[in-house]
Amino acid sequence: MKEKFLELFKEVFEMEDEEVNFEDNFRDLDTWDSLTHLSLIAMLDDEYDVQIEEEELKKLHTVNDIFEKANT
Repeated sequence: MKEKFLELFKEVFEMEDEEVNFEDNFRDLDTWDSLTHLSLIAMLDDEYDVQIEEEELKKLHTVNDIFEKANT
């Protein structure tokens, strides 16, 4: 489950060839921008049927935070 999530996450962040850890702060990644922000929301909705509001996303910081939200 975690491997699949990381694959999707790396695809959204266009980081297929880079290492990503669950402890990483996704906002500190070089590819984090408004388009990635929207793509992340869309991925959560499409792949995990999780709708996330802007205020809720602001409370998430690490890759693991997003993983946990996707699997609630």
